[in-house]
Amino acid sequence: MKNLSSWLIAMFAFMFWGFRVITTVLYSMGTEFVAEPMDMTMEVILLFITFICICFIIRRKLLPTIIYLIAHALYYGVYLYQNVMPVIDGTATINSYMSLLIALIGIAIPLFAFFDVLLDKNRKAHPVNKQTDWFYKNEEYDRKVDDRADRNQYRTM
Repeated sequence: MKNLSSWLIAMFAFMFWGFRVITTVLYSMGTEFVAEPMDMTMEVILLFITFICICFIIRRKLLPTIIYLIAHALYYGVYLYQNVMPVIDGTATINSYMSLLIALIGIAIPLFAFFDVLLDKNRKAHPVNKQTDWFYKNEEYDRKVDDRADRNQYRTM
């Protein structure tokens, strides 16, 4: 992750994850925070899936990014639809507007992460392997080896 945009997406994803953890914990204790979870069981499952996927998104893996996008699209897509209908009907409250904003953020961050990983040119073209790069990308070492090879003249029978 060499781009500022990649780091910002990862930070926003972790911040949104932390916000949802706080919201879920407060809802389970009976305290109302900004918005309540749509389904408590699915919210907890989504929190675990999200944490694992964000850790792999930082490593620039495509499959966890797709899982992250699909899981959030399925959960927050329904949540978005349920909160758009009262806005269209004109019966919206402050809670439905806040839930609508949270659902939009819940879909936008995985979408940005997906496109960021998908369009990253360095992910496949220049993979970094610290175990072998010191040997293969070290031209000075290659020159020393070539000089020694020229001076060593062994006879073979």
